[in-house]
Amino acid sequence: MSDWQRENGVNGKGEDIPPSFLLEEQLQEESRAEQSSSEHDPGFGGHGTVAAVVQAEGEKHEIPVRLDDVLGKLETVGYKTSFDIVVREMTFGERRTALFCMNGLVKDDLLTEILKRLTYLQPDNVDGDALHSFLDLYVPAAQVSEERDWMKLMDAVLAGATAMFIDGEGKALKIDAKSFPGRGLEEPSLEKVVRGSRDGFVETLMINISLVRRRLRDPKLRYELVQVGERTKTDVCIAYIDDIVDKELLKSIKDKIAMIKVDGLPLADKQLEEATIKRGWSPFPLVRYSERPDTVSSHLLEGSIAIFVDTSPSVMTLPTTYTDLMQHAEENRQAPVIGTYLRWIRFLGIFASLFMLPLWLLFVMHPEFKPPALEFLGPEKTGKIPLVVQFILVEIGIDMLRMASIHTPTSLATAISLVAAILIGDIAVQTGLFINEVILYMAIAAIGMFATPSYELGLANRIVRLVLLIAVAAFNVPGFMIASTIIVVYLACERSLNRPYLWPFIPFDAKALLGLIVRNPLLHNRTRPNILKPQQRDKMPTTK
Repeated sequence: MSDWQRENGVNGKGEDIPPSFLLEEQLQEESRAEQSSSEHDPGFGGHGTVAAVVQAEGEKHEIPVRLDDVLGKLETVGYKTSFDIVVREMTFGERRTALFCMNGLVKDDLLTEILKRLTYLQPDNVDGDALHSFLDLYVPAAQVSEERDWMKLMDAVLAGATAMFIDGEGKALKIDAKSFPGRGLEEPSLEKVVRGSRDGFVETLMINISLVRRRLRDPKLRYELVQVGERTKTDVCIAYIDDIVDKELLKSIKDKIAMIKVDGLPLADKQLEEATIKRGWSPFPLVRYSERPDTVSSHLLEGSIAIFVDTSPSVMTLPTTYTDLMQHAEENRQAPVIGTYLRWIRFLGIFASLFMLPLWLLFVMHPEFKPPALEFLGPEKTGKIPLVVQFILVEIGIDMLRMASIHTPTSLATAISLVAAILIGDIAVQTGLFINEVILYMAIAAIGMFATPSYELGLANRIVRLVLLIAVAAFNVPGFMIASTIIVVYLACERSLNRPYLWPFIPFDAKALLGLIVRNPLLHNRTRPNILKPQQRDKMPTTK
């Protein structure tokens, strides 16, 4: 086509040329010119290989100018194949348009109001730059933006946004009209308190970050959103307080998340933890999970970093320590004296679940080691099965009951309890398979495990208890001492984002240890933990 024909808008046959065809041809010519110039530019490595690749990717991601080409390209993402993909074609002001969205992820009433408003447009209301007219004047939505990249637009639509294509425009409008399915706010089942808020996190990311924002009205609170997974495009939000958090720690977490190369995270935060912290085969949790917004807000004020993952009702706070996983929100909801008492009882239950069974087995196997005050320990009959086998069988039985209770409907939970208490426990003792003391001490250990605030730490402690039992049965006193030492050394060498896992014991911090043993009143707790390396150590604002 000659320059004269292009300027006068006619082709070789004297027919009018559609504006969309002119625009598309102009874009193609500009693209060829840019590619030619890059190939001859010596700054791009001789033949311009890098520039050609970048340009090829840019062309591949462009939004077609013609609406018919757009509709054809939408078939590659499931249009006319997947029933939940909605494309609504309409003409406004003699300009063909198409709305593209996912049924079930958008607000139907908002999109209906937008279409109703656009039906009043007349041809003279829409100028040559139709997209800007729609963007600035005629689309009544709070969040509307212009998008030129096809792949970014598709990612947004698959995440719940709505795309509006206009014939003759090489761009599209991205309308935020998300409406995700979700359940109502409920109290978390694993972190209940007697007094306190009853709202907990749900599976919707925006609701979760809003629950924290409601409690932290700090202008320094930051929410950074990234996407992880080539196929799932899972939204991951990194939350922190800008003038408190350790910037090196923040950069380390961002780099770890950016390096993740996986198809997706359908299991949300748990897979993200394994991909970033790289625990390997360690049973101990290196992050703390919480479903309570007040707990996450408290950790953010301390200088921790919270990671929200879309579709997960729990939030990761990191870094964490072994002692952090032993604390509960209930301690801070009571008076300092009561909170300290509850903390001691919880610590006692956790240590009893770890060491009571191995020590009892050791005293039974070697009565000479028993102190005089513990002469009553030990059964008169050991039963038909060795004691260590009894402990292992009871451990397996408790795990089976726990899994059965998870998969059992609520209406049948009482029946499961009766089966466990009567048929398994009582009859097993009467038949001589188990002895009463094994059942008693295993029940105490199970209660201590259930009293552990962190569910993941409770499961890890169960593995430690089994290791100690087997070590005692195999090597007696040396087995107990060596196994205990190996576990303590292993925990001392463990790191949560380069933070010592056994702090404040190793390295020793007397002030932090005192704050761990005693729940201090609010006004006496004036400094943040130094393990987090916060920018501001003092919690109390200075008066002006």
